[in-house]
Amino acid sequence: MWVGPERAGYPERMGLTRRRDIEASGVAVTYYLFDLLRLDGADTRSLPLRSRKSLLRRALTYRAHLRMTAHRNEGGAESSADACARGWEGLIAKPANGPYRQGRSTDWLKLKCSLGQEFVIGGFTEPAASRVGLGALLLGYHEGGRLRHAGKVGTGFDRRTLLDLRARLDELATSEPPFADHVHEARAHWVEPTLVAQIAFTEWTRDGRLRHPRFLGLRDDKAARDVVHERPSELTAP
Repeated sequence: MWVGPERAGYPERMGLTRRRDIEASGVAVTYYLFDLLRLDGADTRSLPLRSRKSLLRRALTYRAHLRMTAHRNEGGAESSADACARGWEGLIAKPANGPYRQGRSTDWLKLKCSLGQEFVIGGFTEPAASRVGLGALLLGYHEGGRLRHAGKVGTGFDRRTLLDLRARLDELATSEPPFADHVHEARAHWVEPTLVAQIAFTEWTRDGRLRHPRFLGLRDDKAARDVVHERPSELTAP
């Protein structure tokens, strides 16, 4: 079962537990049910998913804020595209005839939606453990003549890319941070904000940072000064 805001894009509702805060948010919550593990004291986990869903459908009366997630047998690509267009995080695919398996399993396939846009590289952190080159890139975008901090990205690199990036960034080293915001990174290295990176991510957080960012590569076809915070309708799904 999953509980969440009725529509995507309401981070102000997430994490609230006090009744007055919940009511003040003005965001409705819907309770979605997608599987049934026990019914009237009987263990249903060995039954196929289709059977468990059939039992679940008949076990409850569904109203406005109680809904059942139906199993779709086809049209996965279209469903995934529709989910991403609606601003959802993604979809879960499961074998229709499989039993319930507890814990991590290849039976669960996550189809994630990703947004993407360009960001200016304003610094980086040192690598840790066996990593080489750098730990993470510190990213930003232009707003009102200032470079605003958008978070950092530490995934999506291979060894060669890490070493190449470090060499290029060392040539752009500067003693002053280029960001207008305070960046909470101990011993960060600052660089002149001239390199542009293409980044995939799932969403913007409440404090204006990227959630689950992933480095896709450098962009040499766009000037750093033209990189701004793109609105959701302008973002592309890589």
